[in-house]
Amino acid sequence: MAIKFRLVLLSLFCLLFNTISGAAISPGSSLYASNLNQTWSSPDSTFSLGFIPTDPPTSPPSFIAAITYSGGVPIWSAGYEIRVDSGGALHFLSSGTLQLVNSSGDTVWDSDTASRGVSSAHLDETGNLILRNGTASVWSSFDNPTDTILPSQNFTVGKVLRSGMYSFQLLKNGNLTLLWNNSILYWNQGLNSSVTTNLTSPSLILKSIGILTISDPKLATAAIFAYSNDDAEAGDILRFLKLESDGNVRIYSSTKGSGTKIERWAAVTDQCQVFGYCGNMGICSYNDSNPICGCASLNFEPVDPKDSRQGCKRKMEIEDCPQSMTMLDLDHTRFLTYPPETDSQIFLLGISACKVNCLVNSACDASTSLADGTGQCYYKTAGYLSGYDSPAMTSSSYIKVCGPVVPNPPSSLERECKKKVWKMKAWILVLVVVASLLGLTAVEGGLWWWFCRKSHSFGSLSAQYALYEYASGAPVQFSYKEIERSTKKFKEKLGAGGFGAVYKGILANRTVVAVKRLEGIEQGEKQFKMEVATISSTHHLNLVRLIGFCSEGRHRLLVYEFMKNGSLDDYLFAPEEQSGKFLSWENRFKIALGTARGITYLHEECRDCIVHCDIKPENILLDESYNSKVSDFGLAKLLNPKDLRYLSLTSVRGTRGYLAPEWLANLPITSKSDVYSYGMVLLETVSGRRNFEVSEETDRKKFSIWAFEEFEKGNIKGILDKKIADCVDMDQVTRAIQVSFCSSTASSAPATSSSFQISGVWPSAPARNMEKATASLIQLYLS
Repeated sequence: MAIKFRLVLLSLFCLLFNTISGAAISPGSSLYASNLNQTWSSPDSTFSLGFIPTDPPTSPPSFIAAITYSGGVPIWSAGYEIRVDSGGALHFLSSGTLQLVNSSGDTVWDSDTASRGVSSAHLDETGNLILRNGTASVWSSFDNPTDTILPSQNFTVGKVLRSGMYSFQLLKNGNLTLLWNNSILYWNQGLNSSVTTNLTSPSLILKSIGILTISDPKLATAAIFAYSNDDAEAGDILRFLKLESDGNVRIYSSTKGSGTKIERWAAVTDQCQVFGYCGNMGICSYNDSNPICGCASLNFEPVDPKDSRQGCKRKMEIEDCPQSMTMLDLDHTRFLTYPPETDSQIFLLGISACKVNCLVNSACDASTSLADGTGQCYYKTAGYLSGYDSPAMTSSSYIKVCGPVVPNPPSSLERECKKKVWKMKAWILVLVVVASLLGLTAVEGGLWWWFCRKSHSFGSLSAQYALYEYASGAPVQFSYKEIERSTKKFKEKLGAGGFGAVYKGILANRTVVAVKRLEGIEQGEKQFKMEVATISSTHHLNLVRLIGFCSEGRHRLLVYEFMKNGSLDDYLFAPEEQSGKFLSWENRFKIALGTARGITYLHEECRDCIVHCDIKPENILLDESYNSKVSDFGLAKLLNPKDLRYLSLTSVRGTRGYLAPEWLANLPITSKSDVYSYGMVLLETVSGRRNFEVSEETDRKKFSIWAFEEFEKGNIKGILDKKIADCVDMDQVTRAIQVSFCSSTASSAPATSSSFQISGVWPSAPARNMEKATASLIQLYLS
């Protein structure tokens, strides 16, 4: 018994010793690049500090002193991009400073903590390396970030992430920025329009579940900035924010011990929009979904043939050929221009003038002419040119070269397209012959049907084949590979909703489309095609047109027409700095009326009533003339009833304010639910504010409740969006507000006070008398 007791004590002592030795680092300790197995670890060995080889490897080998997550994923390094050879070492000196030296003994990085009383160092389980004076922290890796932010790490104003020529910062107003060379601001993202408070000391925090937030003493709750696409997923997972060498900042996740990282969110969805991604005079384009770098023509050559991102240079400089200087035409190409470049370099010129004026202007090195009706021409002076080439680009660019112009040879993709054209011509003749034969067969089949149509067995068989013909013949059926190719493997995300994310795509015929990738669809292929046929047979001026679909294995996708002006929420709730996102009252009223017409068609003019179930500004799209088109209609029928309720209540973030009371009262869902949602959207269209927004101006009440109280007081102008208050038809405004409140009481839930508390609107006496309001009545009243 005594021996067993001693063994238990010995085991406890060893465990305590290992824990202490793993947590505390004593002055005088050292790590050496020649011994990669030697590390300083956190108590549970989740994180470790030691030397790792550089990635990509170099010759001779070089190393960095880095903190890595279990499995070897680096999350911090001693010194910004500082490398040492195999003779390098990291010393924790008795003076209390961390010091990185190379093989010659020269100091290449120092924590600068000598003579500050540092007595110990600790690497804790959050990944933070701390130098302490007793219990007080003197220096930490969290306060001295390099290119990564971890959960629990406060990233405040003044701190900078760096990677190559790129930097990432948080501004005092709460905006996040990406800069090239500390001068070109190519990405600047702020909080949403509901956050109107002037911030004092904001800090960026990445939650361990994958949510990126901005906190400030002036904010009651942290403002959510972004979600990783695996947020709240369970498991031993580390999520971290990292600025990459390609100039993009991303959220990654890494499973403990895997040694790999998976991208979960990216700030810049279009990599070619990152300034300088392909180097000076480099042109960025896409090979399927992957960005590639190249030179404008054979008049240029790569700076480094082994690394296309190092840019290009002219084979002959301009000053060496003044007599033969000419302009190289680059169709569908744009040289990226961001402030402050644009201060004195924008001109209103035609395409020809944009090209010729740059040629004769010695200060102009290249120019871009926008073919979007604005007539804008950008001059680029000699310095740094960052190009972007895309078939969807509505611009042409020109760059000075020494003549003659030598174009690039056609790519393998272009050669393949030419071969297809020649094959297509050969097939045309074959198709004419086949079509003639099919025509004769159709006539014969028609005669057969005419004489046999009264047969009972024939009738059931023909009905079955008619169903298949209707389902397959309505929209175009695409293969999954075609969808992947057109969306560059779902690269450019336009948005996300309750039924799935939407991506921009370009079909083979250059038609720009929006591709919705459906989630939670468990129907079989036959039933899915039948529902798609129903949706595609629904045609109206105020409904988004379905072009095609994909049903292949587990993949279910819908291809819609592309709406140039995006969704209504982009305009109603756009930040003040986005001055271009403005809707006049005339357009707002036209949008409200068009939306009502679209919903009326779905409810009363279709063969079968279609209940939308998710009417909100995000699902009201605008074409080039600001005509409203309702999207996502009919999708609720693709889901199981049990999934529909779960989806609408939990998966659509930020849309609870549009759900009718019966959703929460567990009552049947009818067309009245859409009318309720439309009423909330109409209120937002008038006010330019979210119906569930809470602020000091509304006495900390939901805006919808506050607006109803102001309406009863007759304060119509108080509800109206201040941006348009001086140029509105007050009769139309009053009618719209009346309709919004009448619609919000037209749900199928009982008109009890509790139900209206849920909806966020207290009914007035007239409103109670319009509980039978429908989309058609609303349309009539607005008109």
